[in-house]
Amino acid sequence: MTSLPLPADAEAFDRIASARRSVRAFRPDPVPDDLLERLFTLAGKAPSNCNCQPWITHVVSGEAMESLRAQLAAAAASAPAAPDIAITNDYVEPYRQRRIASAITLYKTTGVTRQDVEGRQRLNLRNYQMFDAPHAAFFCLRRDFGMREAADLGIYAQTLMLALTAHGLGSCAQGTLSYYPDIIRRTLGVSDDLVCLFGLSFGYPDPADPTCAAITPRAGLEDTVVFHR
Repeated sequence: MTSLPLPADAEAFDRIASARRSVRAFRPDPVPDDLLERLFTLAGKAPSNCNCQPWITHVVSGEAMESLRAQLAAAAASAPAAPDIAITNDYVEPYRQRRIASAITLYKTTGVTRQDVEGRQRLNLRNYQMFDAPHAAFFCLRRDFGMREAADLGIYAQTLMLALTAHGLGSCAQGTLSYYPDIIRRTLGVSDDLVCLFGLSFGYPDPADPTCAAITPRAGLEDTVVFHR
């Protein structure tokens, strides 16, 4: 059977979905305000359970961004993480191996080995410096929400990341940006009724940085999808 040609929109989506990846180096150029509003409006079209749209997003730029960058990096260097949502560290297989493979890919682009403790600490600190991105988004939910609403938030965040990619921007979703939520609440005036699930550093990618060559492996379709035909 001969396959029909893909519609133009399908080809465009394939390119965008394939191009989206975690960017770990950004140029300092800020994203224009009108484009920021356009992107977050597009993200808001994401589906959610009963259309409740449970997400509350704090978008940070400018002086607030620099303040958070300094505070989070200082906290990470001196205090244990205290996230609202527990950190998953003990992955069983095959998830543990996938995590290790991704870390090795990143280390190779920076010249850091797993045995280089100081180098790994330096790379870890870059997370809290938000890879020098000019903007970050912090994704929050009400404390009384559960996994369904967290899934909705994930759909919203992915819609945003695809929109960013389509507009020539890069992003990196980071659980580490939720590790010190009291700093987020204090600096941004976030209500105590909310929990922070994760953050997203974003802006214009810096192609000169070696980490831009890091493309993490993906599991095969047969390992993640079960077809019932």
